[in-house]
Amino acid sequence: MTTSITRPLEWHPPRAAISAVPYLPGLDGMRAIAVAVVMVYHANNAWLPGGFLGVEVFFVISGYLITLLLIGEHERTGSVSLRHFYMRRARRLLPALYTLLILVTLYTTLFRRDALGQLRGDVIAALTYTTNWYQIFVGQGYTATGDFAPLRHLWSLAVEEQFYLLWPLVMVLLIRLGRRRLPDISRYLFLAALLVTVLMALLYYPGPIATCDITPDAYWQVAGRCISKTDTLYLSTLTRSGGLLLGAAFAMVWRPVAIMRSPMRTKARSLDVLALVGLVGFGALCWYLYIINPSGADPWLFRGGFFVCGIVTLMMIAAVTHQRSLAGPLLGNAVFLWIGTRSYGLYLYHWPIYQMMRRVAGRPLSLSQFLIGTAIACVVTELSYRLIETPVRKGHVGRWWRKLQSGSDPLPRRLVATTAAALVAVSVFAAANLATAELRPNEIEQSLQAERDSSVDLADLIESTTVPSTSPSTVSTTQATESTKPPPTTAGVPGVVPVTTVVPTVPPTVPPTVPPTTAPPPPPGPPTIAIGDSVMLGAAGELEARGLVVSALESRQMNTTIADVVALRDAGQLGSAVVVHLGTNGPVSTETLDAFFGALAGVPKVVMLTAHADRSWIPPTNDLLYQVPTRFPNVVVVDWANLAGQCPGDCFYDDGIHINQNGQNYYSQLIFDALGI
Repeated sequence: MTTSITRPLEWHPPRAAISAVPYLPGLDGMRAIAVAVVMVYHANNAWLPGGFLGVEVFFVISGYLITLLLIGEHERTGSVSLRHFYMRRARRLLPALYTLLILVTLYTTLFRRDALGQLRGDVIAALTYTTNWYQIFVGQGYTATGDFAPLRHLWSLAVEEQFYLLWPLVMVLLIRLGRRRLPDISRYLFLAALLVTVLMALLYYPGPIATCDITPDAYWQVAGRCISKTDTLYLSTLTRSGGLLLGAAFAMVWRPVAIMRSPMRTKARSLDVLALVGLVGFGALCWYLYIINPSGADPWLFRGGFFVCGIVTLMMIAAVTHQRSLAGPLLGNAVFLWIGTRSYGLYLYHWPIYQMMRRVAGRPLSLSQFLIGTAIACVVTELSYRLIETPVRKGHVGRWWRKLQSGSDPLPRRLVATTAAALVAVSVFAAANLATAELRPNEIEQSLQAERDSSVDLADLIESTTVPSTSPSTVSTTQATESTKPPPTTAGVPGVVPVTTVVPTVPPTVPPTVPPTTAPPPPPGPPTIAIGDSVMLGAAGELEARGLVVSALESRQMNTTIADVVALRDAGQLGSAVVVHLGTNGPVSTETLDAFFGALAGVPKVVMLTAHADRSWIPPTNDLLYQVPTRFPNVVVVDWANLAGQCPGDCFYDDGIHINQNGQNYYSQLIFDALGI
């Protein structure tokens, strides 16, 4: 479809097109910087917490270039051909994307078949460019961990493609108002970007973010589903349109050819300084901002950080698009040029390669893994660029096909036919397996699901006047074998029996011939309670089998559990021992430790496990945990941080945090040894 804007309205082409889009190597240099920081962030976000902002740079550049191209096309021809625009975008984007989807599906079919069912939704979302909305709906946002997620990075391509779909239509309408009015219209686009920033700030949720039942205010309830506010703000097309709008607005007032005919042609050195300020500002944002950490989503990011990133990007664009600046040639150097021209492929291929190396999302790569993975990504990208992307984009495939049909191509037709048949067979094989794969949770989630019945809610313990037994087998054994006395205690840890149970003096199957003359023994005291996060949840069944009452929740943090511990103490539900394993999901402060263990000060023995995970907050958190016994002598430390590495055999799932059956046995025995049972 070609949408033509009637020329009498405003065409009047100038003697030399002022909206032409020359090749701007500096923009490729900016793309190189953007994809580089994203790749570093994806390898290990502790290295560059704000590296994800490279995506925002891509958004601003896309908004700028697409708008400039549309204006230039109308200036040159008097019309905007939507059909040609969409065809150019398809030739540019689809070949590499389809190649990626086939390769990832084939790899998953052969080597990660357990994840194939989950991949199906990702592939469908990728094909329809709705990955961002799919991730919001299913709750597997950009920061979610635990899954093998080789296509999670495609959310940003979905945002851009949705922009590519709608923005040309908007530009046709805006140009109808008059091309000379575009500078005035740019003000409204800038204002729209500001409104997006304000909207994001208003919807932002401050504070720690756990599961929907722990922090319900961090979610919206939509059709019975919990939708993360942070994921929505980060992934949705509306809230991430700010950078695209800023780029589009700038294109209406800053056209490379036009500025060389204005007083700005003499301001190259000033623009170079502006570019330096923008580059330093971008580096500072990448160093100091983050999406989410244990304290919650970053308020500086969601209350203006994206907008500031867009502004510093415009500062760099202003310089690199000026023909006399130094910034353009410097950023357009040979190395940056190679990376920038292949930035699309590097973005596409690096993430699944990293995922294949780390096996699950969220596990940081080591430096050596990063270097190896990046080298592989560069090779794959170059092959894709030369053999797939460039031939399709430049129409070489069509010319080659016509030569083949005419018989003038030197390649034997049989070889071509055999290769094509093999590619089709591989694609059909991968697609068939993808379509029929069983949808099931990852192995970590399956393990936790199996243990949830062995965990109780602390609120239930607090609200009840009695503590129910968590092990029916323990009750029946006690009744059958120890009918005349309460359960024994070992090392000061009482056995687990419901406090409301009155143990009969004779077996219940034998009617008493003489009424008892003495009162039944008093019920035992409260049982040993184990309070932890998902690591402890993985071993809940093992702990319960030995008489512990386990309350373990995913994403639990110590600061959100203090009130429950205080309530347990006030209700008299704390026995002679308590087990605590918290700290995996976020740092703790001295004040939090004092409040938490102060509530447990009356418990004779508190067994506390240190945290074991490859997370930035773990070392400082453990340093504080090691000091707890100096202030609370009733606390005994089990150094899980170091003992985990001594677990015999394979003890962990792929994330290196959660424990499999071997790990559960080892973990539980450490706790039993500390309790003396």
